[in-house]
Order: sequence, then C-alpha cells, then structure tokens
Amino acid sequence: YFLHCSTAAVLLLGLVSVSRSAPLACEDLLRPLGQPDLGGLEGRRAMVAGTLSHLPLMERLRRRDSATAEFSSIQSGVSFRRSSRSGNDCRYASYNVTLEGGGFAFDDGNVSTTFVHTSCPDCVLLKFDVESGKRHHFYLFSKRRQLQEAEVEEFRAQAECLNFPPPVVMDPSKELCPEQPSTEPAAHSQNKAEAKRD
Repeated sequence: YFLHCSTAAVLLLGLVSVSRSAPLACEDLLRPLGQPDLGGLEGRRAMVAGTLSHLPLMERLRRRDSATAEFSSIQSGVSFRRSSRSGNDCRYASYNVTLEGGGFAFDDGNVSTTFVHTSCPDCVLLKFDVESGKRHHFYLFSKRRQLQEAEVEEFRAQAECLNFPPPVVMDPSKELCPEQPSTEPAAHSQNKAEAKRD
C-alpha cells in the first residue's frame, strides 16, 4: 500500500511539474530579443520557415518558392526590404522603419514587429502584428538557405507556443529573387501592399 501511494505521489508530482514547466518553456522560447545592433542586422537573409495566424494566407505562403528580408542603413534612418518569388514572378517592397524597443515599426503605423530570441546564430526571427493585432506573421530568416534540424525544431516549437499552424519550411534549392535595384522599378511599386500583407 505504501509503495502504491509513493508511486502515485511521484507520478502526481511529475504531472504537476510538467504542467507548471510548459508555460515557462513557451515564455522562454518566445522571449523578446531586445533591440539588436543595426550592424548585426544589416544584410540580406532568406526566409527559412514561416507561419501566420490567418489561414487563407497560409496557402499563399505554401505556394511561395522563396523570400528574403534585408535591413540597411540609409540617410533617413533604416530601410527594410523584402522580396518574394513564385515561379518566375518576383515581388519587391521597401519601407522606411523605425527601430524602437525590441522591434521596429513601419512608417504608416499599421504594422509593428518584434525581434524574438532564436538560438540560430545568423538568423533574424520576426513576429509581425498586422492591423493592431488582427493577424500575426512569424518568419525565420537566415544567411544560410538550410538550417540544422535542431534550429528548425526550435522554430516549430515557438510556432506551437503561439498556436499557429505548423510552419512552412522553404525549399533551399529554389532560386531567390535577384538583388533589388537601388531604385525600385515602377512595375514593382504596385506590389508593395501585397508584399506587406504577406
């Protein structure tokens, strides 16, 4: 009888421990990075994986061949440039952003972004809050096209903590869009809003 009680107590304590540690694990996984140094941010990175809270846009993400994000210092502040490729179609968007706190804000105020901690040394993990939090996007960018499995698994766990759909992992063999010209072509200006939505 004593043995059964002891075993039950150990099991109960184990369950309590697990239930208490789960939220702490997510809290640790999703902790904000704080304001990174612009010098460490600069450069072009490819999207390695991504997910978002708005399910219809997940289908568009699955059809995407590749995507990039790039930070650079400009005379008026900081530029954030994105590209996305689907087949032979490349879309570009460029924004002036303001680094503030643990993230950055777009000039129009509809999107704010938080830098989230990742163990990947050359990655930038971004959580976008769109239209005052109506939907959220969660993207992992890296200077490498393919990460270690442990790094991808960490991102999957982070997405699960946010209750987002399982991430789309990009195919590293798919071609990236060419580097964006210094002056964005007029043909691409119409794609800015759509690139931001994505």
